[in-house]
Amino acid sequence: MTGYFVLLKYLISINMVYIRKSFQGILNFGAKKEIFENAKELRKSPTEAEKVLWEVLRSRRCCGLKFRRQHPVKDFILDFYCHEFLLGIEVDGSVHDNDEAKEYDKNRTAELEDLGISLLRFKNEEVLTDLSKVEAVIRNKVEQLKNSLMHQSGIKPVS
Repeated sequence: MTGYFVLLKYLISINMVYIRKSFQGILNFGAKKEIFENAKELRKSPTEAEKVLWEVLRSRRCCGLKFRRQHPVKDFILDFYCHEFLLGIEVDGSVHDNDEAKEYDKNRTAELEDLGISLLRFKNEEVLTDLSKVEAVIRNKVEQLKNSLMHQSGIKPVS
């Protein structure tokens, strides 16, 4: 009898690995190993603005949603990401102010939108000086996405 349970446990663990890997492919839109490694390094050294915003987003503190930080998506790493609503949040420093960076960000945003991901961008200064406004923008966007999903699925909101 114990051999049967060992075999059953083994089969379940194999299936869990398969499910986990396939879910990762969906969750990360096929991001490569190097992107995961870069994201792991970025999580070790967040900017001050990222630290502040993470305190608002972590542990389902914002709208009850799970946000991930430095999350790999395809060839990119999003500062924050909520898979439930396909919502990415970027916190941009002054390095994003030059024309080349603006063009890159524009193309990157278009690629992410092609994957169905909505993207919010905030400047470091916004997060550090007006966090309540940033949080309100995020909450409004989540509400828009909820309403959009309800509309697409034919569910009417309860009044």
